Amino acid sequence: MKISVFVKPNSKKGDLIQATDDGITVFLRAKAVDNAANNSLVALLAKNYNVPKTCIRIISGHNSRHKIVEILTV
Repeated sequence: MKISVFVKPNSKKGDLIQATDDGITVFLRAKAVDNAANNSLVALLAKNYNVPKTCIRIISGHNSRHKIVEILTV
């Protein structure tokens, strides 16, 4: 399944996922430095969808707040 994700790094709200009309918005405490926000995003999505981290892949938007993420089911 592919989903559109809008990431808000360095958020005071903490690690949180909100559903929107276009996909999901993810608030992350991690800063967008040294790939920390992407790693935190993968970990949060894996926990939320109950899949291993290896089943989550960022397809596009590695350096952007707008990302397309693929979640493989096991």
